[in-house]
Amino acid sequence: MNEKLVLAYSGGLDTSAAIKWIKEKYGTDVITVTIDVGNEKDFTLVKEKAINAGALKAIVIDAKDSYVNEFIFPALKANAFYEGEYPLATALSRPLMARLMVEVARQEGATAIAHGCTGKGNDQVRFEVSIAALAPEMKTVAPAREWGMTREETIAYAKKHGIPVPVTVKSPYSVDAAVWGRSIECGILENPWNEPPEDAYEMTVSVEQAPEKPEYIEIDFEEGIPVALNGTAMGGLALIQKLNEIAGGHGVGRIDMVENRLVGIKSREIYEAPAAVTLLKAHHGLEALVLSKPQMNFKSRVSQEYADLIYNGLWFSSHREDLAAYVDSTQRYVTGTVRVKLHKGNATVVGRKSPFSLYQLSLATYDKGDLFDQNAAPGFIHIWGLPLKTQANSQKKGNC
Repeated sequence: MNEKLVLAYSGGLDTSAAIKWIKEKYGTDVITVTIDVGNEKDFTLVKEKAINAGALKAIVIDAKDSYVNEFIFPALKANAFYEGEYPLATALSRPLMARLMVEVARQEGATAIAHGCTGKGNDQVRFEVSIAALAPEMKTVAPAREWGMTREETIAYAKKHGIPVPVTVKSPYSVDAAVWGRSIECGILENPWNEPPEDAYEMTVSVEQAPEKPEYIEIDFEEGIPVALNGTAMGGLALIQKLNEIAGGHGVGRIDMVENRLVGIKSREIYEAPAAVTLLKAHHGLEALVLSKPQMNFKSRVSQEYADLIYNGLWFSSHREDLAAYVDSTQRYVTGTVRVKLHKGNATVVGRKSPFSLYQLSLATYDKGDLFDQNAAPGFIHIWGLPLKTQANSQKKGNC
């Protein structure tokens, strides 16, 4: 009996070619595992493709709810944007996939897990570090890193073995899709001077095609989690899917950035994330209403650290768990409603309210009803500026 290997299978070019290549190289039976995080509507053809390419078994796991509740929402509560722009859709799906791959490998008696990542990308690290954390005894195999073929050579290899692939040399985009967002790279996009062509996008319309009239939506949050859209209570997955449709129809969520990859190189990345961008802005807008200044300042630093941990494949680290405990504590009063204006590629917070609001009209207003004691200001300024005045008198005499 041959040894078994479990392959994370997307149905794309590299993983389709990998089934045949692994059998030739290692002589192992290949069990493909395709994990649904909102990347396909019908996985029937993906399963058939895997079997036709030589897989012993093709397994599909619906993990959309786990993806949303166990990975997306913790990142949303943390306001996790990598380098201030990328909402981490792909990066958040990888630890979930690694966990499910380990579970299948153990159930099937496999001795190794394979993935389709190249040696230049971030996902190889995310997969292998996560697998090592969850199953240190498990071997990992990376065909696309080992075989040394260019993208064109991989396409030729697939055609030689009768493996259909959804990519051509003329249109060589590499796409990763999930409910939290879509990433597009390769081809013309590799030159950061080139504007992305419209055929690279699927979830969003262009600003030119977006409606002239803005649309206003309301999002309800409970302890940092979105629970209703326009007054209708919805589960997390349904809410994100609906918001992708609404915000994407206004061109919201297109991201074009040059990012710093984990492996030490810069890469030009195109993302679409209409729901993610909208929810992250709305969530941050509500936090500004209910968190104190020290909480907001410190949480901004935690948010950056949290985003880096996700991007760097360290979801299963104790450090991430410790940060998550702090983030959860900050969300105790992040409950309320946010109104967002969607217009021509922008999602703008234009209203927010909460039963736990720290905003007091009687203190903020300049009209009647102002309760702020302005006579207290001189004493406050004197005490606040005393250290600077003391230092100036003692050390900076005659200096401008």
